[in-house]
Amino acid sequence: MKFKEINIKNRRATFDYHIVDTFTAGIVLTGTEIKSIRLGKAGLTDTFCYMNNGELWVKNMYIAEYFYGTYNNHVARRDRKLLLNRKELDRLDKDGKESGFTIVPLKLFINERGLAKLVIGLARGKKEYDKRQSIKEREDKRDMARIMMRR
Repeated sequence: MKFKEINIKNRRATFDYHIVDTFTAGIVLTGTEIKSIRLGKAGLTDTFCYMNNGELWVKNMYIAEYFYGTYNNHVARRDRKLLLNRKELDRLDKDGKESGFTIVPLKLFINERGLAKLVIGLARGKKEYDKRQSIKEREDKRDMARIMMRR
């Protein structure tokens, strides 16, 4: 069965943070949640991850209620558990406690087996001047692309 390409990104994360390391995690979902994700009705804005009792959770991830869901429909912004192996969880727990580091979701996608996966990143916050530098680099790339297109 071929699935529609689902690739939901958190664009704000790369603007606000330096991504140090990335991990791909599974998500514990209900039936109507996966159906909404397959329709592309999800968002990662203002989303973050936190550790609780040795488990990693994602908070404030938006998954729209499924249109055909009845009383079994899910809550749109509930906390969802992320699935990683113990070594990765221990590393995220240790590094996440360091000053200046946080765990942010970067991308939500459906893999070739039809399972929803979330790419999370261990990130360090950017300062205001870092953001200006990122904008300048992006504009320079765009200008170079325009110059190359003219030739």
